Amino acid sequence: MPISRRDFLGSAALGAVAAPLVSAAGMPMRALGRTGTNVSILAFGGGSRFVQYGEEKGIQVLNHALDLGITYIDTADSYGTNGESQVFIGKVLKARGRKGLWLASKIGPRKYDDFLRTLDVSLKRLQVDHVDLLHIHALMGPDDLEAVSAKDGAYAAAVKARSQKMARFIGITCHAYPDVLKTALERHDFDCTQMALNAAMRGQVAGATSSFETTALPVALGKKMGVTAMKIFAQDALVGQAPPEKLIQYSMSLPVAATVIGMPKPEHLEKNIQVAKAFQPMPAGEMKRFSTELSAKNKMALDHFFRHHIDA
Repeated sequence: MPISRRDFLGSAALGAVAAPLVSAAGMPMRALGRTGTNVSILAFGGGSRFVQYGEEKGIQVLNHALDLGITYIDTADSYGTNGESQVFIGKVLKARGRKGLWLASKIGPRKYDDFLRTLDVSLKRLQVDHVDLLHIHALMGPDDLEAVSAKDGAYAAAVKARSQKMARFIGITCHAYPDVLKTALERHDFDCTQMALNAAMRGQVAGATSSFETTALPVALGKKMGVTAMKIFAQDALVGQAPPEKLIQYSMSLPVAATVIGMPKPEHLEKNIQVAKAFQPMPAGEMKRFSTELSAKNKMALDHFFRHHIDA
C-alpha cells in the first residue's frame, strides 16, 4: 500500500522518539535495521573533507570524534588520491581497536573481479580482515543498475564478499535517481542502504523528479534495511539558507539510523556532536514547512547537480 507524505512524516517523527538509547558518552544510538547493531545517530564522514586535514591532523580529529561518542565511520576506496581516507582510518583502528565501532566502506568498480580486487586493497589500507558494512558506491541511473546487477557485476561480488566474511553486511548508496535505487532495493538482498536525504530534496516541486524520502526510503524500511542519510547540506548548497543544526535535525528526524556528515574543521565536529547529543525530533508539521520552503528554491537544481556528482 502506498504511504502518504503525511503518514510518512508522522511515522518518521514517532520513530525518532521511540529510540531513546544513549551511550555512555551521551550520544543517542539507533538500531541499524536488521543488522542488530546500534550506531551513533551522527556518523563520521571520511570523504574529501576528512582527507583535506592531512594524515596527522586527520587521525587526531577522528580519534577525537570517537572519544566524543561517534561509533559509525564511513569511508570509500575513492576518498583521496591514493586512498588516504582508508589509510588514516586504518591507523586509528590499529591503534585503538574496533570494539564498539562500526566500519562502513564503499567500493566503486562494477565488474566482479575489479570489485573484489579493490575490496582487497581497501582491507589492507584499513588494516582489517573485514568491514562491518560493504556498500556498492554511488548508483547512477538505469544502465548503471544493470551493470551492478549483471552476472559478473558488483552485486554478485558483494554477495561473495559477505559469504567469505570480508563484509558482515552489504548495501548500496545513491546520490540521485531515487526510482532506480527503489528498483535496486526491491530486486536485491541488501542489508543496508545510504541515500541523499535532506530537507531540500523531498520531491514535491512541479517538474522535479521524485525523492528518496518518498520513493526509496519506504522500500528500505519495508525490508527492514539499515538506512543512513547523506548529503545533509547538499554538498554545502544549503549552507546559508538554513541553520546547519536545523538541516541536521531534519535528516535525523527521518526514520534513519544515522546521518553521515563530512566535517572539515574541528569546530564543525564539536558543533555537530553537540547537535546530535541534544537531538529532539522535529515535529512533522515543521518538517513539512521546512522542506517545502527549501525544495521550492533548490530541488530541481540539486537533482541536476547530483546526477553529475562524483563522490570522491
